[in-house]
Order: sequence, then structure tokens, then C-alpha cells
Amino acid sequence: MTTAACNVLLVYPRFNAGSFWNYGATCEMVGAKYPAPPLGLITVAAMLPETWNVRLVDRNTEDFSDEDLDWADMVMTGGMLPQQADSLAMIRTCKAKGIPVVIGGPDATSSPEIYVDADFRVLGEAEGILDAFIAAWEAGEREGCFTAEKFKADVTSSPIPRFDLLTFKNYVQIGVQYSRGCPFTCEFCDIIELYGRRPRTKTNAQMLAELDRLYELGYRGHVDFVDDNLIGNKKAVKGFLPDLVAWQKAKNYPFEMSTEASLNLADDKELLSLLQAASFFSIFIGIESPDPEVLVATRKKQNTRRDIAKSVHQIYDAGIFVLAGFIVGFDEESDQVATEISELIEEAAIPVAMTGLLYALPNTQLTRRLASEGRLHADFATDDPDTEAGDQCTAGLNFETRRDRAAILRDFKTVIDRVYGPEAYFGRVRNVAKMLNMKGANGSLFGAGLFHDLRLFGRLVWAMTFTNTTYRGPFWRTLIATAFTNFRAIKPVMMMLALYVHLGPFSRFVIKEIDKQIEEIESGAWNAPTLVAAE
Repeated sequence: MTTAACNVLLVYPRFNAGSFWNYGATCEMVGAKYPAPPLGLITVAAMLPETWNVRLVDRNTEDFSDEDLDWADMVMTGGMLPQQADSLAMIRTCKAKGIPVVIGGPDATSSPEIYVDADFRVLGEAEGILDAFIAAWEAGEREGCFTAEKFKADVTSSPIPRFDLLTFKNYVQIGVQYSRGCPFTCEFCDIIELYGRRPRTKTNAQMLAELDRLYELGYRGHVDFVDDNLIGNKKAVKGFLPDLVAWQKAKNYPFEMSTEASLNLADDKELLSLLQAASFFSIFIGIESPDPEVLVATRKKQNTRRDIAKSVHQIYDAGIFVLAGFIVGFDEESDQVATEISELIEEAAIPVAMTGLLYALPNTQLTRRLASEGRLHADFATDDPDTEAGDQCTAGLNFETRRDRAAILRDFKTVIDRVYGPEAYFGRVRNVAKMLNMKGANGSLFGAGLFHDLRLFGRLVWAMTFTNTTYRGPFWRTLIATAFTNFRAIKPVMMMLALYVHLGPFSRFVIKEIDKQIEEIESGAWNAPTLVAAE
């Protein structure tokens, strides 16, 4: 059946400005506007009828105009919790202009009650429900709620995202997705609630077709596999990576890859070797805590019974550097948590150690437990509208803590202060440079992005030498040491140093904000929020 033409404005809501994750100063330095584009929305765009006209506005890189809204028959929007405030603002704007607005994405799926003012709510994975919404719209319906059956979407039916809607120069990296779901049961994580514990994967041909499309559009550079755990289905990924290696080799390695995986990746030398051959250069790993009691209590047992620092070093031996996540605020942590986390970060030599305060996300095992214990703040699912203090670094602990709240904040501040001091950070980069085995494909210095790399190098040298003279000494010591000890590691070292352009100043901002919170608590000015009634 041929569908009638429809003008659809896809709007990706603005993330809160204050975050370790937005790399604002680093993006500016390399000439980009934001780390990554909205993969979910451009995938939805590819599922819409061919007769529908589509425009994309990413509010992290641009703003929509009155002309955009006047053109639109419908606005589709939605995102994650840190985008909630802007999503709700978009709904209000559309309602005021009489434009039907469709909301979807993980935050709407987890907290649909917050988005009741949207004309349509499309909840769950798009592959499982978008056709029903389109049919309703074509039938003349102008409101409704459509909910996909959980964990049932067939990702092999997912189309090639509309990469053509993107302005590549606006972004540091472009995302693709191979799998959804994670086999583990971490109490604080909402991935298993949204996508299930049985990772579902795309076909090899399907993934390579997506990379082919990016290549055909002229994109070269950093491609991030946004999977929450790329190795959740090891058998499948081991079947895919040889084809990816062959594709990269045939195309002269146009892309350098990154992803997220669990720490047990370190146990599989074959898998590490395949990732290195495919030109993966970095992996994000959730470590959370060095304390086995904390890991067991929070159901992250996969990180126990192992030497965490040694596991990280095994990944370095594949020429892949590790970015890691740590959390402060678990019930079981001791008053030595700041020392334990800081020492592990130094021992493992993890420069980019994203440390946040524990946050009870909507629809997690942690949230349900805290609610049953009468400890969950009533506004736990509501985003902080303060765009300067809206992520887990400064807006966490949305529950009544077992340990003294001010003590937790002081421990968190101590970790940030220790690990993001210039000498400490640059020292870890130098240690990583010594350990990285750059003999694989990810050790090439002359790939398709050579011009981009040279431009980045020039901008980085200027920023570290003249813009911020505080970093001049440790920067040059790190660069010179790498040149003499492991020259092929110069590119990943440049990347880690570039990240500090954002991480260094932002860590100082976080410390100031945490100092304010501690002062409020100790002065008696802080009022504990209302709690959810215990079940």
C-alpha cells in the first residue's frame, strides 16, 4: 500500500551541559560540535515510509527554526534521562503550535508517565512497534500509546541507518550497533531491563552493509560500536570479527574502532587478537569498584575472583587502551573507598576513569529494592533541570544512603581530585604508552585519517603548550617519553591527551559543585527529598 506523504521533523534533544561524557572542550579543539550523533533516531528514520519526507535536527549541534516547525506535519523526539528536560520542552513547543509530537527512546520507555503530554508514545524497541504506529497515523489517528513486546524485536530486520542525514564534521565519532542486551545482572543497570539478558545480534552481511554505506558517503575515522557489551554473545562476535577484519583490510582500514565490553574480555586472547586485527583502539569497561563485597552485593560478580589491574594490562597487550567506569555510593563500600579506587586506577594505569555517584535509574533492580526499603527519593526518575549539574557526577545519590551522605561526597571528591590532577593523569598515560602492544592493525600511523590526525596533533600541541600553560610540562614529557619508548603508540596517546582538554577543567568544576553540596549538608541547609512509600 502506498502511504501519503508526511513531513517528519526528527529532533534529538539536548543533553545536559555538565558531564564528563560530552567532552565539550575536546570537541571544540578538534573542530567538532559533539561526540556522537543520534543513532537511534537515524535508524527510526530508515524505518519510515519512503513517501515520508524527513529532516533531522540534533539540538546538541544546532537548533530548529520556526521554518522547520512550520514545515513539519509531525515531530518525533526522545532520548535518555539526561535529555529529559529538553524532550519535555520540545513537547510543550509542539503542543503550543498544534504539531503532533511522538516520543520514544529509553527514558520514555522506562518512565512513560513523565511523557503523558505527548500525542503519541512509542515505547520499547522500534523494530517491534513502529509499523503499528505508522498504520495508526495513516488511518487518521492523532494520539495513542504503542508498546513493543519486551526483548522480542528482530534486530536482523533493522535497516541501514540514515547516515545521509548527518553532517559528519559535527561529530568526533559515528556510531553503529551490532547487538542489544547483556548476559549479566548488575543491579544498578537498566540495559537488561530495556533489552534483556540474551544478546541479539545483527548478521555479518547486515553490519558490513552499514559500514559500506558510511564508506560510500565518504566518512573516514572513528566508528564506535555502541553495544552495551559487544562480547555479550562471544560466539556470534567471534563469527563476525573475521569478516570485519577482511573488510577493513580490503578498504585500507578507513575506520578506527571503539566499543564497550565486560572485563572478562581480558580472559579471551583469541577475541583480543581479533579486535586488534579489526583496528579497535579503545574499550570502555565498567569496573565500578575494587571491593569484592561491593561487586557481589551489586551483582557484578564477573569482576570478582580476578586481578583487575592485571586484566586491564592484558587488554593493553592487544594494543587497546581502556576507559573505565567507577561508582561511589554503594551500601557495602567502606570508608576506605577513595583510597581503594584511586590506587586501583593508578595500578591499572587507566587515564580516563569515569567516576560517578551511584544513581538509581528508573526500572532497575536497585530502584525496586530501594523503593521496597523506603529509601528512594520520590523524584528519582526526574532529570535535574539545572544544565550545569545534571549528570551522575554532581546529581547522583537519589536515595537515602546507608553511609553518611557528606562522607560519601568527600570520598567521591577525593577520587576526582587524585585521578584528574595533571601529573597523575599524564603519568598514567605514560604508563599506558609503555604497555600498549601496537604491532597489530591498530598500530598503523598512516591510515586513511592521516590528515585528520596531523590536524589534531597541531591543535593539541597548541592547546597544551599555549592555551593552558599548566599542562605544558607534563604534556611534553608524555609526548617525548612515548616517542622514545613506543613511537607507534603516539596516536592513542594523542587521543588520551586530547580528552584531558575537557576532563581536566571539568574535574575542577565537579569538585567545586561537590564542595557546595557538602557545605549544604554540614550547615543543615540541605533538605532530604520526599521518599517513595515502602512497598
